[in-house]
Amino acid sequence: MTSQVRGVQLARLLGQWHALPGRRRSPDYAALAAAVRGLLADGRLPLGVRLPAERDLAEALRISRTTVTAAYRELRETGHLASRRGAGSWTMLPGTHRVASTGLWTPLDDRDMIDLGVAALSAPPQLVPAARAAAEDLPRYLGGAGYHPTGIIELREAVARAYTDRGLPTSPEQIMVTSGTQHALDLVLRLALSPGGGVLVESPTYPNALAALSARRARITTHGLAADGDGWDADLLLGSIRQTRPKLAYVIPEFHNPTGHLMATDLRERLVGAAHAAGTDLVVDESFVDLPLDGTPLPPPVATFDRHSRVISIGGMSKPYWGGLRIGWVRASAPQVQRLAAARVGVDMASPVLDQLVAVHLLAQGPSIVAARRIQLAAQRDALVKAMADRLPDWRVTVPRGGVTLWVELDGPISSALARAAEEVGVRLAPGPRFGLDGTLERFLRLPFTLPTADLEEAVGRLAAVRYDLDRTGRPQWREPSVIA
Repeated sequence: MTSQVRGVQLARLLGQWHALPGRRRSPDYAALAAAVRGLLADGRLPLGVRLPAERDLAEALRISRTTVTAAYRELRETGHLASRRGAGSWTMLPGTHRVASTGLWTPLDDRDMIDLGVAALSAPPQLVPAARAAAEDLPRYLGGAGYHPTGIIELREAVARAYTDRGLPTSPEQIMVTSGTQHALDLVLRLALSPGGGVLVESPTYPNALAALSARRARITTHGLAADGDGWDADLLLGSIRQTRPKLAYVIPEFHNPTGHLMATDLRERLVGAAHAAGTDLVVDESFVDLPLDGTPLPPPVATFDRHSRVISIGGMSKPYWGGLRIGWVRASAPQVQRLAAARVGVDMASPVLDQLVAVHLLAQGPSIVAARRIQLAAQRDALVKAMADRLPDWRVTVPRGGVTLWVELDGPISSALARAAEEVGVRLAPGPRFGLDGTLERFLRLPFTLPTADLEEAVGRLAAVRYDLDRTGRPQWREPSVIA
């Protein structure tokens, strides 16, 4: 986490901070304060960070210092800023906020919000029977201490079988069970990445992966994905690995989050070869591998082409099953798994045995559960695409062949402003800049299709109204306050 943000950095994050909905014209200091609150709400501006001095920010934004002073005063009044004379001002949040399911801070009174910031399904009906069956299995574990750093053997065997069924022979010794996919990534980074190490990621990419890398003080470089077509530019991706020779490369080849792209077989093979030649370890996030739609065939796992233990695969049950079941895993060589387990002991010892037993029972019913999920997601995806075509025809989207999200290209660089306006009408969005670095991707928006069809259609209707308001009055004519002596 950065302890201080400079004026030019904050200006870059703020982007089009004055683009507020036409239904409520605000003075520029109020618009600036609202934009800073928006950065705090969607996680792009961390808590406890010292904001730039008023003069520094005024110069970076090319506005008067009076405006910045008034904005900082409003942020202090709303509980988003704490200041101490001579020491500066730090970001904070008022006590009326809580942590939402996205991990971001939201007001306590937003229970009726249509939350399109979360790309996850509700629990399947098979979860409760699986939990009952797991409770019946639990007694045979109660005679031991309950610590299994690599996971209970039944679950490791089940996960290993799933990889073998995909054409990648795997033994239980190559599997470590974790408390979710994000936990798996964190453990891999602890083992494989020293502070300040170089990491190559896609742009856009999963925001929580960026947060994990920032916590490790990684030097992050990016290679861009196209919004349409095949997504990855093979020459750009492989050239970036050869030129920067990062310690790690983090990729999401199956129904990429947020774009939904599926990496082709030949690029997977070339990627592993380039990584080996550059001395780069590949961390492959397979969170969405169980969710191809429309009968889309899956290419072989990236690790199929690995001959030198350069590929570490991570996955979990959050997307096809339920996010509340915190079960993930790492697939790597057996020696790597043992090193990960040793590193884990200093973090959380092991995953809960009962949760792992629930996972075993769900995976035993996996084919029927996942088949129903695919039918549900395909119908909700098509309903969301149709609603946007009817109500927001200027927005462009390439319909993904799997996963749970649409990556929408908007009709202008308005993503953050749209998210702020949508919050006022009861829709929470994940604006494009959350998926990149330094405030870019303002023309894009991630929309998951994990909610019921009626909620998705209602959300699109509200977004269409908000988008109309953004255009209706044009950009407000901002004026500096008059000075009367």
